[in-house]
Amino acid sequence: MKSLKFYGARDIRFENAKDPVIQNSKEVKVKVKAVGICGSDTSRYAKLGPYVPGMVWGHEFSGEVIEVGADVTKVKQGQKVTACPALYCGECDSCKKAKYAQCEHLDVIGAHRYGAFAEYIVLPEENIVPVPDNVNYDDAAVVEPSCVVIHGYYKTGIKAGDTVAVIGCGTIGLLAIQWAKIFGAKSVIAIDIDDIKLGMAKEVGADITINSMGKEPFEEVYKVTDNKGVDISVESAGTPITSAQAFSLTGKGGKVLFVGIPYGDVLVKRLYFEKIVRNELQVFGSWNTISAPFPGQEWETCVHFIKNGQLKIGPLITHRYPLSAGPQAFEMITERKEHFGKIIFHPEE
Repeated sequence: MKSLKFYGARDIRFENAKDPVIQNSKEVKVKVKAVGICGSDTSRYAKLGPYVPGMVWGHEFSGEVIEVGADVTKVKQGQKVTACPALYCGECDSCKKAKYAQCEHLDVIGAHRYGAFAEYIVLPEENIVPVPDNVNYDDAAVVEPSCVVIHGYYKTGIKAGDTVAVIGCGTIGLLAIQWAKIFGAKSVIAIDIDDIKLGMAKEVGADITINSMGKEPFEEVYKVTDNKGVDISVESAGTPITSAQAFSLTGKGGKVLFVGIPYGDVLVKRLYFEKIVRNELQVFGSWNTISAPFPGQEWETCVHFIKNGQLKIGPLITHRYPLSAGPQAFEMITERKEHFGKIIFHPEE
């Protein structure tokens, strides 16, 4: 089958790979229809390289079931699906407590097992998530990053009437804006240094946008919140600077949610850090998309809100490519040659 294999930093190749086969009675084979580039993919591509050189990469996808093991009952041949890419060990203390996102040996497809930048993929039945016919394949491929956001919000106990600030308006940030609204936030503030991204934030529901270039974001946030700050700040940019700034946006008794990953040391100004103590903040780290029963309520909920149209994926997607354009797409991202949002590959093209 055709695939994208990851060999090293800035070295991804469009090559043939061995067609995966079902090896036990509880596995499902899927023909990949759409597969997205994750923000974590771009960092690993540019800086870190693969876990296993030459591995078929990718983990955000949707497709059609083409074969099922003898004991599979959840889905049938011809069904539209997406899938949770996480693989938990089931043996560690966290797994025994059903805290799968905290699994000591948590893995993801594309790291040590064939991923979804390919024509076909085989996964355990429990990872497969059915998708209604009225949800298109591109939208279904973005269920996984949508689950990243809702997994974090569940931790915060977000409630109707809250005010929320989202730092970073990439895919995760734009989803965080929409989820805040779905949960009933009365006001959502979007913060970025890119006016194009802020325009996208406005399109998907942000009430206020702030370009923080050359400004202290908390000063701007306090101006528009009657000097109170927000109830919840969401760090989704994944930079050392914004990770420090997140503490400063939240008012008394507020909450700070981290869903971004800063690939660098986070140096926190005293002004920011003291907010944790003086405002008695609650700080939440959120990792992955999964809960119990596996893969978790996140997945069913995301599919539902895409189905009913409240969670809008279309505005997030800016580029669609055949799989063969993978090397050029990753270089475009790394070199920042043009504006981009969510990028989707179509392996059939």
